[in-house]
Amino acid sequence: MLTTVKAGPYTVRGVSVGGVHTALCVPELRVLFDVGIAARSFVDLDTIFLSHAHADHIGALVALLGIRGLSKKPPPKVFLPAEVASDVQEALRVMTKLQRYDLSIEAIGMKPKEELQLRKDLFVRAFRTFHPVPSLGYALVRRTQKLRPQFLSLSSLEIQERRRAGEDLFYEAESIDLAYATDTLVKVLDQHPFLYNARVLILECSFLNEKKSLQASQAGCHIHLDELLERAEHFQNEALVLMHFSQLYSPREVHEILAARCPPRL
Repeated sequence: MLTTVKAGPYTVRGVSVGGVHTALCVPELRVLFDVGIAARSFVDLDTIFLSHAHADHIGALVALLGIRGLSKKPPPKVFLPAEVASDVQEALRVMTKLQRYDLSIEAIGMKPKEELQLRKDLFVRAFRTFHPVPSLGYALVRRTQKLRPQFLSLSSLEIQERRRAGEDLFYEAESIDLAYATDTLVKVLDQHPFLYNARVLILECSFLNEKKSLQASQAGCHIHLDELLERAEHFQNEALVLMHFSQLYSPREVHEILAARCPPRL
């Protein structure tokens, strides 16, 4: 069963259990983050972001491609760490041979700090995450043209006339609509402080209390709630979506622990 939460202007729908499966979609942006399960509701999403190639994050890609094929969908755009792009394509070629059905993708390998355009005003920027295998986080960046403050009093007619005359009336404003970081050390926040200002931040929080020590969490390259509580005052996000909880906790326990431990700031 998929879980749905509202996060600012967006819906985040999917499932994320550490070590088992993670796949989260944002329907308003028509994107899917990781493919640990192949839900039928994901079929119409043509843009996929893979954080890394561990099975619980990529294991259902073949199944999803098969379902898309039944629906006559073209190969999706799959953004993934550049280091694993060729291996993923080779694995899909082998599965295509076994299944005798086209399972191809448009693989787009990315490196940290690289940015690519998704749509007219929407870009994806990759950033480094910290896991034992090649891994990335993704920030969806929106760029819009805004009128410079000194021209705000102008009428629309005056603005049109001045633009035709070649005056530089506008500047480009940039905002991070949504960012996604999973399977990483908490240093991802220290290295990329822009994450604190993303409108919506989807962030892993695998361990929540003494059931797993901070040291053991760090050894596995995962985030412990203790580390987020230490940084609570930094989060300026409209919505912080925590995910990738360990199997150590039932869904009920997750809610109870977060309610008990998180300060009003969070």
